[in-house]
Amino acid sequence: MFNRKIKNYRWLILALLVSATTINYLDRQVLGLLKPILEVEFNWSETDFAYMVTAFTGAYALGLISWGWLIDRIGSKLGYTIAVSTWSLMGMVHAAARTALGFGLARVGLGITEAGNIPAGMKAIAEWFPRKERGLATGLFISGTSAGVILALLMVPWILGIYGWQEVFIITGLMGFAWLVFWIIFYNVPAKEKRLTEAEYNLIHEGQKLDPLAVEEVVKVSWIRLFTFPQTWVFITGKGLLDPIYWFFMFWLPSYFAFKFDLDMKQLSPELMTIYLMSVIGSIGGGYFSSWLIKRGWPTLKARKTALLIFAVMELAVLLVQHASNAWMVVAILSFTLAVHQAWSTNIFTLVVDLFPKQVVSSVTGIGTMWGAVGGMLFPLLVGYILDSYKSAGNLSAGYNLLFFICAFTYLFAWGIIYLLTRNAKPVELKDLQIK
Repeated sequence: MFNRKIKNYRWLILALLVSATTINYLDRQVLGLLKPILEVEFNWSETDFAYMVTAFTGAYALGLISWGWLIDRIGSKLGYTIAVSTWSLMGMVHAAARTALGFGLARVGLGITEAGNIPAGMKAIAEWFPRKERGLATGLFISGTSAGVILALLMVPWILGIYGWQEVFIITGLMGFAWLVFWIIFYNVPAKEKRLTEAEYNLIHEGQKLDPLAVEEVVKVSWIRLFTFPQTWVFITGKGLLDPIYWFFMFWLPSYFAFKFDLDMKQLSPELMTIYLMSVIGSIGGGYFSSWLIKRGWPTLKARKTALLIFAVMELAVLLVQHASNAWMVVAILSFTLAVHQAWSTNIFTLVVDLFPKQVVSSVTGIGTMWGAVGGMLFPLLVGYILDSYKSAGNLSAGYNLLFFICAFTYLFAWGIIYLLTRNAKPVELKDLQIK
């Protein structure tokens, strides 16, 4: 049964990657959804929660650079296996926490282990998809981030209604162990996968030089030299400046709606579900749009940069939140802007597989995403300070409006840097990176 040839096997692999990302973001989102309940039970301030977010993102940053290096050496199959098993365990550890320090330590463990998902997933996409399909594949992969939040919005109120907040962490953590069974059975690199047809194998390697380096799992490269290429700094810029904004939306939106519109996290939230559902569409649509331009004859890099510019301009719509008069107007605006963010993120990730050989995709992904986590570590401190300051002044709405203003203009600033870095850019060759 398991040795039978399967057509379009790469899409089965992608389904595994999407589901892993969904579970990854489900586990990390649980604390944000439980915040309105836990801050009452344990008397947290906004700054206390900001410290927990910072603990997670700081650990995530360290984990990313470590996982990127590790996965390029041990391979995507073993790397994903270790990552999913450890982050699922750390998610369950949250159930034992009773203090802000305890939750903070649990977040550190979760951050370090969850960092393996993106480097492993992007490496697998580079291994399994031809260049013309990588935009769409990456978009679907990134859509798992929003799908995880949607799943959390469905599961958290349901589990809370039956059990308590401790069981939320335990039950969601167990999902990763169930996923591992399918991963171990179905995943391998194309050169070793017996269920892959010859026609699909040739499609995957279309346009590549089929030398031994094209199919080897591990190749020694100079990791430090990655920092000398402007192509690496393109990804660092795209992630370092924009990831903090997505993390702000992910961790603070439940609290924002609880403050602004009396959202009860013990009940299903159609408002938040709508916002995150639209972000799934943005992930897929963003990858499809730039891939569509490429299929119409656009140079790959020009197509990606044009898409990024369009999305940066569209993000200015978040400024309209302060003028919205009811919850569903806010939902409409944030649904649009979060979808656009995910479209941006998809194209930033796809630039890595466009600009680097697959043997270093995981390392570059880890480096850039680490800087996104560093920004995500610092920005919550600013968020907590701003919100506590405006809350003490009795004008919390103004604090959120200031944060939305910062979010709106960061995309255009980042695009300007990316444009300057890529004026004369071309794909990096493996020979430029190999240890001699």
